[in-house]
Amino acid sequence: MAYDKFQILTSTAVPLPLENVDTDQIIPARFLKATKREGFGDNLFRDWRYNGDDTPKQDFVLNNPTYSGKILVGGRNFGSGSSREHAAWAIYDYGFRCVVSSFFADIFKGNALNIGILPVQVSPEFLDKIFQAIEADPKAEIVVDLPAQTISIAATGESESFAINGYKKHNMLNGFDDIDYLQSMKEEIKTFAEKSLY
Repeated sequence: MAYDKFQILTSTAVPLPLENVDTDQIIPARFLKATKREGFGDNLFRDWRYNGDDTPKQDFVLNNPTYSGKILVGGRNFGSGSSREHAAWAIYDYGFRCVVSSFFADIFKGNALNIGILPVQVSPEFLDKIFQAIEADPKAEIVVDLPAQTISIAATGESESFAINGYKKHNMLNGFDDIDYLQSMKEEIKTFAEKSLY
């Protein structure tokens, strides 16, 4: 499999209430030399996480031990800017499996789905509720149910539905990338090809 199957994720979340977070902020261009997906997490939000001398910036959320989890909650228009796949790679490699926002750039959304990160788009009102829940309790759990296509705040039970392409949902549920999906249909493809010869 290309990545872990995604069914129901229950996790605390890391809040990043900033709008227009672009891919160059997610992973600066100088770190794009590698072609494998590993290692990019070390430089996720590099210029926001570290000073010029590589010491951590204490006021940045990823350097705050109060917050942790597999869900990143961002502001509106997350993943704008260039189309670099490395931005999604860095988020996945750091350990996030879901990003929540009220709006995603289309290319980032596609790149995330291709490698096993679930981008959950919610209403601005529900996003505010999530931020408020995390502010009230950094250990507040968020429940992302992919089969039901819902996201919930565990403490309050408040929930909202989210949309996802059916093909991408199937792949996420099974841990497939596009190649895995084709391989899973190998017998059907073989049968179709044999019928087409006659």
